[in-house]
Amino acid sequence: MSTMELKGNRLVVHLPAELDHHCTEDLRRNIDRWIQEEPIQELEFDFSRTVFMDSAGIGIMIGRHKMMTALDGKVIATHMNVQIQKVLKLSGIEKYISFYKEETV
Repeated sequence: MSTMELKGNRLVVHLPAELDHHCTEDLRRNIDRWIQEEPIQELEFDFSRTVFMDSAGIGIMIGRHKMMTALDGKVIATHMNVQIQKVLKLSGIEKYISFYKEETV
């Protein structure tokens, strides 16, 4: 299960252990609601608990990137293990979303 917290104008999404098609619809709906209701400038996907991700996870990130770009915001990914980072790099998403290994400020 994912949790979300607002830190200033950044929405931090603490992703679940498995980011797959079973959880992405609810996750997408919740993120979109936060973005519509709050003045969010930065969306952070925190992968510190995530051990598996499939194409549905990549899809949710690309969709939120498009939404945040339309709002002059940005999306970042943090705390990825080696496997998650490899999946994201192979997808080419690094062209659009910044990767951070350490906590962002």
